[in-house]
Amino acid sequence: MRVLLQRVNEACVTVDDEVVGAIAGGLLLLVGVEAPDSANDIDWLVRKICQLRVFNDEAGVMNRSLLDCGGDVLAVSQFTLMASLKKGNRPSYSRAARPELSRPLFDAFTERLSAVLGRPVETGRFGAEMKVSLVNDGPVTLWLDSRQPE
Repeated sequence: MRVLLQRVNEACVTVDDEVVGAIAGGLLLLVGVEAPDSANDIDWLVRKICQLRVFNDEAGVMNRSLLDCGGDVLAVSQFTLMASLKKGNRPSYSRAARPELSRPLFDAFTERLSAVLGRPVETGRFGAEMKVSLVNDGPVTLWLDSRQPE
């Protein structure tokens, strides 16, 4: 699984001009699922995301985690994170898991994240044409890949 994590002051997802998920501040997570992904990938990512010290402390130093500051999370499924750009000019999405596999894994990811945080995780609408709006804070943007945990 891959996650593009952005620290945000606010973020929302709309589908057909309807807001389907929104947060006031915390993390926006764009999540891509690959066919071999499993519960182990989910566990690693949830642990890493919750413990990453990307929020400022009183001294203005990124020293606080999502668990420390109580920020919200908006998770959006995004198969394009699995694109291969090695050949030609058209991205190949052959590494992305099919919806029948990726949807249950994405749902398990958000459920596990919600359980660890002790509060709901906002989401987009799986498989829909979504518009994602955000106000990036910092900006702080990080790339996490459960296949490359080091």
